[in-house]
Amino acid sequence: MNELAFATIDELKSKLASKEISREELLTFFINRFKKYDSQLGAALEIFDKDSILERSSQEGFLAGIPGILKDNIAQEGRTLTCASKILEGFVSPYDATVSKRLKKGGALLIGRANMDEFAMGASTEYSSYFKTHNPWNLDHVPGGSSGGSIAAVAAGLVPWALGSETGGSVRLPAAFCGIVGLKPTYGLNSRFGLVAYASSFDQIGIATRTVKDNAHVLSVIAGKDECDSTTVDIGKKDYTKNLDGVFPKGLTIGIIDNMLNAEGMMPEVRELVENAIKEFEKLGAVIKSVKIPVVDYSAAVYFILSRAEAASNLARFDGVRYGYRDKKVQTLDEMYRETRHDGFGAEVRLRILTGNYVLSAGHAADFYNNAKKVQQLMRAKLDETFKGVDLLLTPTQGAPAFKFGAYDADHLQLDLMDFFTCFANITGVPGLALPAGFSKNNLPIGFQLIGPHLSEELLYQVGYAYEQKTPWHKMQLPLFM
Repeated sequence: MNELAFATIDELKSKLASKEISREELLTFFINRFKKYDSQLGAALEIFDKDSILERSSQEGFLAGIPGILKDNIAQEGRTLTCASKILEGFVSPYDATVSKRLKKGGALLIGRANMDEFAMGASTEYSSYFKTHNPWNLDHVPGGSSGGSIAAVAAGLVPWALGSETGGSVRLPAAFCGIVGLKPTYGLNSRFGLVAYASSFDQIGIATRTVKDNAHVLSVIAGKDECDSTTVDIGKKDYTKNLDGVFPKGLTIGIIDNMLNAEGMMPEVRELVENAIKEFEKLGAVIKSVKIPVVDYSAAVYFILSRAEAASNLARFDGVRYGYRDKKVQTLDEMYRETRHDGFGAEVRLRILTGNYVLSAGHAADFYNNAKKVQQLMRAKLDETFKGVDLLLTPTQGAPAFKFGAYDADHLQLDLMDFFTCFANITGVPGLALPAGFSKNNLPIGFQLIGPHLSEELLYQVGYAYEQKTPWHKMQLPLFM
């Protein structure tokens, strides 16, 4: 049965179809994987009981019988929803997120709630209010964040797929740190209804899997227009796996963002592995073109300002009045607001709320928020212009391998800069697909990403799949979780 742990969705579907295993037995297998390994990994905040999982999902649909896990900021009806924060402790969602509903209708078995950085604020999953998630390749290192629980669960073979959320790279960065595939879709491709907001103009639900085709399978189930989310795009029903035949598109031009590949502070071994990936694409027939987009050098600063401004607004609703934690040792309404938010939110969330209120304040909005919005518009224009000369872009996802826990306690700025390579895609709304590129000298995964124009997910998958078939990285298994 151990071969099931790292099987693809197609392989698991084949075993279910041939009645080699039942959906109940497959679900039990993965629940037992969590029982056996998650005490050392810390990927899940909760694993649901088997019967309740089975009764809430359809027995038909493409993902029928295939277990997966959702990040704990994605609503599941009748399940606890905390965003890994004390301020939502005990809150039970009264409805399903649109993606949750679509997955259940597609037969997927939603096995539990994945750990995360509190309110999706972090790049390491060190900021959960409950416990840290560990990198399955080395338990002394972080898995990345904020979707570290989702990504670590997939990488360790505890589930074949998971959903996370992206605001500045929170699926792609941990996917790179853990050696798997992570998609940040075009803004509006996946509904945000039922996703607890961090920065609404950036947030998107992303997908983590071990292979490109598995990723495409899940996107095919959840993508599309939603009446509950006016920002969703109407593209009709699509099968994102239809072009995954291993054939590389003829005449495809891939742009290498030179100022990112040669960014200051990038470790030489990371650059070398990304350059090796570029050579693989050349062998496949890609035309490689060096491009410079100087404005992306400001992406981390733009993301820092705008995301925190939106967070300050979105998190104002958590005040102890309607739901969640409330400080009861107070005498006045003002004290209740103040003490509830102080004790309910962790230090990282409080810091981002304070920063957001500062950049929005009357004396500073013109200097910070307004200027950041102008640079965002310029970045979008420059990216659109660049895509007139190339089909896709290729950049690193990280400047270094996954770091040890606490490595940036004394240098918080370096932790914030973890989003540098990824956040420009969120700022501009374009899709990005993170793929594994190999391993560091310390046997930690290194990745890169393909970035495409709006709604280019089919091309990203086609190109990523062709690369995947020529490289061994998606077949690597973890000794600790065999």
